Amino acid sequence: MPGSVKELLAAANAAVTRITPEEATTLVAEQNALVVDVRDAPEVQSTGKVQGALNVSRGMLEFRADPASPYHNEAFDPNRPVILYCASGGRSALAGKTLIDMGYKSVYNLGAFKDWVESGGGVEP
Repeated sequence: MPGSVKELLAAANAAVTRITPEEATTLVAEQNALVVDVRDAPEVQSTGKVQGALNVSRGMLEFRADPASPYHNEAFDPNRPVILYCASGGRSALAGKTLIDMGYKSVYNLGAFKDWVESGGGVEP
């Protein structure tokens, strides 16, 4: 069992496929993938988010993703592909590993929000 942040990140990065902005766009278009921004609200307010993304802070992810939770968000479905991102890719990797552990089948890490922006991806407030 990993004991440090470095070990947790290594395990998460090994379990969650990293994808490019172009691959994310294709997954959304062809498979109706859910895009999730796991940054905290102040971060999103200062930069915006990927167009069409759902903002669920890392601390609430399990509650939003679990259908048995009173905080469940119906956009989450274990059979629907999920693409996660954050400021640098660390939180999204950890979040992706968590979703896999919860039974989600197709989970991807888009990595850093800035990479999306630099690729010309759409952004909304």
